[in-house]
Amino acid sequence: MKRIAFAAVAVLAGAFATTASPAAVAAPQPPADLLAAMQRDLGLTTQQAADRLRQEHAAAALQHVARGLAGEEFGGAWFDASLGKLVVGVTGGAEAKADRLRGLGAEPRTVAHSAGDLAAAKARLDAEQAPAAVSGWFVDPRANVVTVTVRRGQAEAAKAFAQKAGALARVVETDEAPRLLKDVRGGDAYYINNAGRCSIGFAVRGGFVSAGHCGSAGDAVTGADRSAMGTFEKSSFPGNDYSFVRTGSAWTPTAKVNHYGGADVVVTGHTEAAVGASICRSGSTTGWHCGTVSAKDQTVNYQEGSVSGLTRTNVCAEPGDSGGSWVSGTQAQGVTSGGSGNCTSGGTTYYQPVNEILSAYGLTLVTG
Repeated sequence: MKRIAFAAVAVLAGAFATTASPAAVAAPQPPADLLAAMQRDLGLTTQQAADRLRQEHAAAALQHVARGLAGEEFGGAWFDASLGKLVVGVTGGAEAKADRLRGLGAEPRTVAHSAGDLAAAKARLDAEQAPAAVSGWFVDPRANVVTVTVRRGQAEAAKAFAQKAGALARVVETDEAPRLLKDVRGGDAYYINNAGRCSIGFAVRGGFVSAGHCGSAGDAVTGADRSAMGTFEKSSFPGNDYSFVRTGSAWTPTAKVNHYGGADVVVTGHTEAAVGASICRSGSTTGWHCGTVSAKDQTVNYQEGSVSGLTRTNVCAEPGDSGGSWVSGTQAQGVTSGGSGNCTSGGTTYYQPVNEILSAYGLTLVTG
């Protein structure tokens, strides 16, 4: 059977790339990694982290009771770490309800506006077209207002917008510039110059690796959602079949590989599997398929030129799977190059070992 590269861009190789009391609710035992993260990021000791989780667990249960008890006088609630308890806002004249909140272990605080009034004010803003300088708006229970954030130095641009919420809104300048954050995940689709399609191999520091026949240095890359993703920085084909795409700041490299129907596989390393070992492949056309490693260091003579150092498998693949991930267990193995057959009748598929790519380009694999 004729061998072909699983590509989306080359002319010939292109065939394949295309109601109990809150205090009575027992807090679960926190896992050690959670406690460690809280120590690192919040500056707490192990005991302080455990105590805070217990207090927050009680507060989470109490906030629902507090809302029902306060009724129309409810002015929002928040956890105060310095007090170690839930603070509940109540509008003026609700002293009896405040006493009952204290009895439940909460700290009542008199506020000017009810949560219902604040929600209605925010809804008025939601119905308006915000100026570009406005980065967002939210109900702040601590301040008892709707806060409208605007880029620093452009407060005037937000005033008219904030007035839609009346006296319940305030404008706050910020350096925030929100953007969408997206994951770089093995097996997901990407597009080259808004035309050909291939699959992500593995995330590395700064971007991801894929097949070389998918694109040349300088080619633009968009993600599966067609938003700008990055550019081919390095590419080698024929001879080799690997590439490195540098991604923009909106894309976060992750250790994930798309299982297509199952939970993502988290890559933990890149130890090379032996001949005969089981191996699975992820690609944007045919999803997740498994088989075994048949041979290593094979030279494949594609019509576009020969590629050496490939690993041979009995796993199927089809157009668009090019560049996709190969894993054995949770160990990264390589990126799809080409092969023959399909996922209906079966076939033979070759992959470029990932360790060679990492070494050639001085890249670091992202692991979980």
